[in-house]
Amino acid sequence: MQTDNRLSCFLFKLLRGRGRMYELFRFSIVGTIATVTHYGMYLLLLQFLKTNIAYTIGYLISFLLNFLLSSHFTFQTRPTLLKGVGFGASHALNYALHIILLNGFIWLGVSQQLAPIPVFAIVIPVNFLLVRYVLKSGHRK
Repeated sequence: MQTDNRLSCFLFKLLRGRGRMYELFRFSIVGTIATVTHYGMYLLLLQFLKTNIAYTIGYLISFLLNFLLSSHFTFQTRPTLLKGVGFGASHALNYALHIILLNGFIWLGVSQQLAPIPVFAIVIPVNFLLVRYVLKSGHRK
């Protein structure tokens, strides 16, 4: 019974803890959800649309989901208009990096279906730093 209680406390701390390690853990969960959403939409839309258009629509859908989950769950802050603008600006930079890398990998011969995978591996750590800065700036611990 005590093991169950320890596990519950551990899981609660992972999901609600305030330190950077806990934020990184929650960011990984939200990032996985957003990335799977983006990639799934991209693969679906790639059947009907040009590469960059399919990628952009998938990105926009995952962007909205990501903002809400990052605010409430990852960084446990209230989503505000100012934070939304900052989040959008950080993602505009992130999106430019996505498109440049996507087209670069395709140019290097990686298939359209697989090119997003190395892109995600590069941009996700950059995105964490940008989003954390935007959503936590001015936030007192």
